Amino acid sequence: MDDSTARENQLSPFSRKLVELIERDARELALAYLREVKRNPNMATYQSFPEKEVYDRTYAVYSQLGRWISYKLDSKEMQDNWIALGEKRRQEGFTLPEIFLSLCLERKQVWHKIQSEGLLDNALDLYQALDLYDRLVTFFDRALYYAIIGYYHQI
Repeated sequence: MDDSTARENQLSPFSRKLVELIERDARELALAYLREVKRNPNMATYQSFPEKEVYDRTYAVYSQLGRWISYKLDSKEMQDNWIALGEKRRQEGFTLPEIFLSLCLERKQVWHKIQSEGLLDNALDLYQALDLYDRLVTFFDRALYYAIIGYYHQI
């Protein structure tokens, strides 16, 4: 059994529920994100891109998040992916504030989904949610950090 499989087997029930929720509702999360992008005046570059492309990119972020939470995505793979993404976004004309805001909006959708699904029903769930929230924030913080590195590679 490799290290990621061992860690995956140690996932809390709450983490498993969240991974299942992300896998099951990635489409809904991505569509909710798109609605936020459309009405946010600070997302002009995202608004100028084809909706299908923005949707696909967002869906990929949620897929990667599920892999991160379930320990199927290692730090090096994540680093490489987000550096490349930052480089690409710079080439496409995105600003750093838009990239930052995009990740904030994606994270917000996940947290709203956790709350709306009632995954925080008892104290144990809340305790596990805090641990999971730490992983969620770490994922998006690392994504942003590496995207900025990639972005600056293109300057």
